Amino acid sequence: MEPRLCCRAFFLAGRLWTAISKALFAEFLATGLYVFFGVGSVLPWPVALPSVLQIAITFNLATATAVQISWKTSGAHANPAVTLAYLVGSHISLPRAVAYIAAQLAGATAGAALLYGVTPGGVRETLGVNVVHNSTSTGQAVAVELILTLQLVLCVFASMDSRQTLGSPAAMIGISVALGHLIGIYFTGCSMNPARSFGPAVIVGKFAVHWIFWVGPLTGAVLASLIYNFILFPDTKTVAQRLAILVGTTKVEKVVDAEPQKKESQTNSEDTEVSV
Repeated sequence: MEPRLCCRAFFLAGRLWTAISKALFAEFLATGLYVFFGVGSVLPWPVALPSVLQIAITFNLATATAVQISWKTSGAHANPAVTLAYLVGSHISLPRAVAYIAAQLAGATAGAALLYGVTPGGVRETLGVNVVHNSTSTGQAVAVELILTLQLVLCVFASMDSRQTLGSPAAMIGISVALGHLIGIYFTGCSMNPARSFGPAVIVGKFAVHWIFWVGPLTGAVLASLIYNFILFPDTKTVAQRLAILVGTTKVEKVVDAEPQKKESQTNSEDTEVSV
């Protein structure tokens, strides 16, 4: 019996590692592509300086592409703020969230490095590093990033929620990102994604107000998660189930699948009582 149990344990561990490694690579790839194409659209080419509309459309398309590539493999977070929101809403375990964020930051750095390597020296400048514009104070910058990320994460939840829709969320999430850029560019260059700010900052070594692009988006993500998961569309997970998901001892799918069965059994028992 012991050899069989060992073989089964190794088999399950292998399958688990395969699934996790594929998800991490998907997050790495999606975030890298997002940063390469999105940040590439803000570079100041002498022959044609980028317009706000061009940047917004490019980030829209980059987001839609990244989401479409990775949403069935990893859930298409490609953003530490989205991963934190899913952690707060008990949709992902803490170990997986930490691994996702590490993969996203690595992907963003790789995407920024690739963009830096293929761009002429006279065009690179600061490689699209997020900064505060137009006399905006740091407090105002944090508030703007909070609001922009709030609407993005709400859109992500609504687009990804299987209770609301079963189709690809790529287009709607891309539109949400474009919406943020149409306004946010004037304030902060529009981050909404700490990884998008982190990658270029690492490559060019500029971290002057980098903290803004973590505090604002992460705070907005937490608020959006609380609003969506506990007010707009609350689920019935118990505290014990949330703790089990947090530490990774149970899968979210098992909890979600158990809820309809519980509701159905309650309905059947009520029908039985009425008929008696």
